Amino acid sequence: MRTHSRRAVLGAGIAAAGSGLLPAGATRASGCVRTGTRDKNGMDRTHGPGGDVPPGYVSPDGPEVAEAERRRGAGPVRSMSLTASETELDLGGHTVRTWAYGDRLPGRVIRVTAGDRLALTLANHLPQSTTLHWHGLAVRNDMDGVPGLTQRSLAPGTSFDYRFAITEPGTHWVHPHSGTQLDRGLYAPLIVDDPREPLSYDKEWIVVMDDWVDGVEGSDPDSVLYEVSGGRFHHGMSHDGPEAGGGRRREGTTSASNGPSRMLMGARSRLLGGDAGDVDHPFHLVNGRSTKDPEVFRARPGDRIRIRFINAGSDTAYRVSLGGHRMTVTHTDGWPVEHTDTDVLLIGMAERYDVLVTAGDGAFPLTALAEGKGRSALAVLRTGGGEAPDGSTRPRELRGRVLTAQRLRAADSVRLAPRDPDRTLVMTATGSMGRWNWAINQRPYTPSQRYPVEAGERVRIRFRNHTKMWHPMHLHGHTFALPDDGPRKDTLALLPGRSVNVDFDADNPGLWMIHCHNVYHSESGMMTVVGYRKK
Repeated sequence: MRTHSRRAVLGAGIAAAGSGLLPAGATRASGCVRTGTRDKNGMDRTHGPGGDVPPGYVSPDGPEVAEAERRRGAGPVRSMSLTASETELDLGGHTVRTWAYGDRLPGRVIRVTAGDRLALTLANHLPQSTTLHWHGLAVRNDMDGVPGLTQRSLAPGTSFDYRFAITEPGTHWVHPHSGTQLDRGLYAPLIVDDPREPLSYDKEWIVVMDDWVDGVEGSDPDSVLYEVSGGRFHHGMSHDGPEAGGGRRREGTTSASNGPSRMLMGARSRLLGGDAGDVDHPFHLVNGRSTKDPEVFRARPGDRIRIRFINAGSDTAYRVSLGGHRMTVTHTDGWPVEHTDTDVLLIGMAERYDVLVTAGDGAFPLTALAEGKGRSALAVLRTGGGEAPDGSTRPRELRGRVLTAQRLRAADSVRLAPRDPDRTLVMTATGSMGRWNWAINQRPYTPSQRYPVEAGERVRIRFRNHTKMWHPMHLHGHTFALPDDGPRKDTLALLPGRSVNVDFDADNPGLWMIHCHNVYHSESGMMTVVGYRKK
């Protein structure tokens, strides 16, 4: 029998005129939309004052969205609640004041079964507005949790009811989509069980990795953003503007932090194609615990354990091994793959991997090296006696061949049917750390951006990286397929100088973000919107 053990976008105002999501007291724009054009990358451009919203797009709460939700079916309702609040957390010998869900890190597991309807109420007890994004789930568009695009931001002291059907099993997670809140303690695992689970295992271990800076020596993510951007940004530019805890800060202003510098220089990784990251996070955690007092997962020798890895970090990829064991990869980003054995995984921000291991006898380190950064996170698998490994432990498996998504193939049951693309969108990562002008196609995010698609199309995204840093690119509301029968994923590690074509089926109408999941890059402009055209 199995046992269960148990983290940004820019803009101001509501993005879609006529969406029904206008704030109280606002009026709909009318008569101001000019004739638009489409650029060489496939994005609609308009010529109205202030960058008017292009007409003719499906709105997040439109009838097309309601019909897509109806087709998902009406299964059992699973009701729960979640509270975001300021709290004090023990990270394993280090106490910090931060923000979290339910006064714990990670937040408690949100667990449902494919076919269920989730009814979750989020209460906001934070000093800033917030939302909840369901990373990896193809939810109805008005439940996607992107403030200013798919819903109103949730003001302090208020709550919001998220209600939607869940159709596909998998390992996912939840986090805010407001400012730099992702780099606090606001995240929780989201597990969708398969009612016809094909895997056989005795225990399950959910392993959430995170890079941590909030509350350490006066540091917080907003001041980190201000520092790494050279004073160009503070709080980022949240969807709803300064009143939501965001807003662009003018150059020349000072940071509110009295903490030490968190700028990371010289972090290099061959696996990541060069620069490994911008931020020197002082701690790296597994399930909210530092290497000083790591989590211990207990099992028996011979137990078959399913480990669900989730990288909830904001600026760090992790190279992960379980000492004394080989791992069999079964899923990535929630979707099954042809089973593949490996000693070590490279897991970018927001990616997930499921593996199976057969437990040996003793105490074994689960080590997550912060790739290129010289620090690590640790947890312990204990099935018997023996000295507990410590944070300096480096299992020999870490020196093995590293498995990345490009080495995996999708399971037959989830491969996209062969089909030529009906439309190609070019998404080029641009910018530099020196100028801190991160963008897609050299255009920092504005709410009026639309890369058009139509329901029923096979869409190809040509991701290109013209920067000297790697970027974990994430698509909301859909999964794409990597080339040559590669795995189905929602987050792709895009290395410097590389180009990757991915395909997805346009089967979930609405307005959907594409962005870099390095929160400091996305909050500075590396994001845009795919929008379904009305028929």
